[in-house]
Amino acid sequence: MKVIKHIKYLSSFSIITVNTILLSGCDSALLNPKGQIAIEQRSLILTAFGLMLIVVIPAILMAILFSWKYRASNPNAKYSPNWSHSNKIEAIVWIIPILIILFLGIMTWKSTHILEPSKSLVHEVNPVDIDVVALDWKWLFIYPKFRIATINQIAFPTNTPVNFNITSNSVMNSFFIPTLGSQIYAMAGMQTKLHLIANKPGIFNGFSSNFSGRGFSGMKFKAIATKNKIDFQKWISKVRESAHRLMNMNDFEKLALPSENHPVEYFSIANPDLFKQIIKKFIMQ
Repeated sequence: MKVIKHIKYLSSFSIITVNTILLSGCDSALLNPKGQIAIEQRSLILTAFGLMLIVVIPAILMAILFSWKYRASNPNAKYSPNWSHSNKIEAIVWIIPILIILFLGIMTWKSTHILEPSKSLVHEVNPVDIDVVALDWKWLFIYPKFRIATINQIAFPTNTPVNFNITSNSVMNSFFIPTLGSQIYAMAGMQTKLHLIANKPGIFNGFSSNFSGRGFSGMKFKAIATKNKIDFQKWISKVRESAHRLMNMNDFEKLALPSENHPVEYFSIANPDLFKQIIKKFIMQ
């Protein structure tokens, strides 16, 4: 009877745990994508999760079933002390995992090339270019075509590709907007590329997903996907109303001084070549 009670307790606990995990993920950014890249990544995650459940669920059910069937108080349980091998069991135990691993391997190989972060998105609309610089502990965004810059806030129209050129002015960081897709590292003296698109308007959270020091927890920004290009132009006009400018490396070095929980800041005029100059200063050292 004690064994039965323990089994019932474990079964109830397992159900509660699974339900809690599944329900807690309902509002997860990764499972609530707002961009095409993130949608494809969610599909990949759920497919892999479902395939692994083919092994996990039967294993859990058999553990419960065997514990119940071969309990000490069951006199009808078959006792086979000399049993040691079954070709059928061996075939199931080996063939099913091999097929799952083979399928996951092929799927991962294909998705790795399809979702390559540096791969440009094919779209009829011209992309928005944004240069990204990870600072201590804030994000600098430069719009070279519009000659403006911002701190901890970006904007772009929906259904418009966004080309991010990313680097760091300090230690390694990781640029990540979970609802839109892939994260990618930002490294000093190097340039990485990321291509995203928002299918729905909204304000999305972005942050650094790589620990970078004391102010890391406050290294967050907002990504605004406007309904249309008109709203995007209004945001551009709002930035241009600022009295702050970012013209040269002297201005940049003052801005790059460490600060925590830095507020959103606009620069009405920014040097469009500043991103290249930031990378160049590390190459020349």
